[in-house]
Amino acid sequence: MTRLLKGAGFWLLVAAILFYLLFPFYYAVLTSLKSGSAVFQVSYWPTELDFSNYVRVFTEQPFARNILNSLAVSVAVVALSLALGLGAAFALGRVRFRGRTILLLTILGVSMFPQVAVLSGMFELVRGLGLYNNLLSLVLSYLIFTLPFTVWVLTTFMRDLPGEIEEAAILEGATPFVLVTRIFLPLLWPAMVTTGLLAFIVAWNEFLFALTFTLTNTQRSVPVAIALITGGSEHELPWGNIMAASVTVTVPLILLVLVFQRRLVAGLTAGAVKG
Repeated sequence: MTRLLKGAGFWLLVAAILFYLLFPFYYAVLTSLKSGSAVFQVSYWPTELDFSNYVRVFTEQPFARNILNSLAVSVAVVALSLALGLGAAFALGRVRFRGRTILLLTILGVSMFPQVAVLSGMFELVRGLGLYNNLLSLVLSYLIFTLPFTVWVLTTFMRDLPGEIEEAAILEGATPFVLVTRIFLPLLWPAMVTTGLLAFIVAWNEFLFALTFTLTNTQRSVPVAIALITGGSEHELPWGNIMAASVTVTVPLILLVLVFQRRLVAGLTAGAVKG
């Protein structure tokens, strides 16, 4: 009886957590399928299927271009973070030199600065490089937060790899580049997928830098485009359009996590048990 009660309590807790996490997205979907005054009527079941909000989001503003902007920036950030992070992880994880731990802690400490603290400095850097209102400014600024995390995680995984593999490859004449690309990289795929997916989500959802470093609608990313959606008058806030846009940009992230679910779990749990 006690075991049955514990099982029931566990599943009730799981159900409560799932409800808490999924209900906002569920209600956003319901709201996005309403039009007119129906948006302000509280209902927990779909009463109509009106896709006009989705049509207006793409016809009244360059939202498709905003999605492509976010996609291009996020992919570039992930590629650069993984490429630079892999090389740094090899140096920090497999090469012994004085000050290695201090350097690694410094890299991690950079990611702990709040965005507002580095915003003015980044703005001057972006303006000095002539990248204002350019997607490259977003790629450059996002690396401040994605690269330290990527280096830290990949370094941890790199240290856990068996030294015998590296020694055997060196005896066969492998160069450091061959060691990284052909020996360590296949073993690090779970960690690469995990850090890459997290970096993609950070770049996809970032708002403050995107709002500061872009000016025109054609250069804005998705979060900024959603925040600046306006109605027919200055006092109107089109909740239906906002919810439709939010659902549109959330679904790709959900699909991404579902596609890479196994590798994501493997990357998060690898190294937890040794021996």
